[in-house]
Amino acid sequence: MLKIPSTIYDKMIKHCQSELPNEACGILGGKENIITEIYCMENIEKSPESFLMNPKEQIRVIKELRDKELDMKAIYHSHPFSPARPSKKDIDMAFYDKVYYLIISFSSENPEIKVFSIVNKKAEEIAFEIVTRDS
Repeated sequence: MLKIPSTIYDKMIKHCQSELPNEACGILGGKENIITEIYCMENIEKSPESFLMNPKEQIRVIKELRDKELDMKAIYHSHPFSPARPSKKDIDMAFYDKVYYLIISFSSENPEIKVFSIVNKKAEEIAFEIVTRDS
């Protein structure tokens, strides 16, 4: 089960809200299934229907995670107007088998978040938990 600290969860939601009506995106780093780092990335597509991370920014983050001896654990992005499930493009662009994909939907009153493992073009929903520091 993926564990996301409440402070990182809150930053992720605020980042996604700040980019509305466009999709937001970012990278979550950590060890095993515990997230310890968040990197809010630039969506260079500036689109309400898709995202593409700035490649230079993405390389910098991957190097920083490596220097910290952490792994890229997840990629998150928002769906401003559609449910929290991967689109065909999301599945086609899921290049990392060992990385989770988080989707935050703003299509209803409260943000909805779902986590997926996407391997060989197949998406499977994964359980996650929002934890406090004491958990």
